[in-house]
Amino acid sequence: MENIKEEFWVKGEELVEKVKELIHEGNVRRLIIKDETGKVYLEIPVTVGVIGALIAPMLAAVGAVAAMVAHLQIEVIRTGEPGKKE
Repeated sequence: MENIKEEFWVKGEELVEKVKELIHEGNVRRLIIKDETGKVYLEIPVTVGVIGALIAPMLAAVGAVAAMVAHLQIEVIRTGEPGKKE
């Protein structure tokens, strides 16, 4: 299957909700959170079997990054077509 890369820009306060939304889409394999200069803050592998207990610590880390940086880029690596659930 082909990997597809997408990029989103969000404000710090929107980051956690956007990450939750992307994880729930189901075809996301990796999330990379960067600042405006390209510095990587978090790189999160998202597996098919991610359960709620594992998502909570990831979202706490995402929230900490959001509090430090005003504008962030989320790079999303997907399998299949963008926006298509598998």
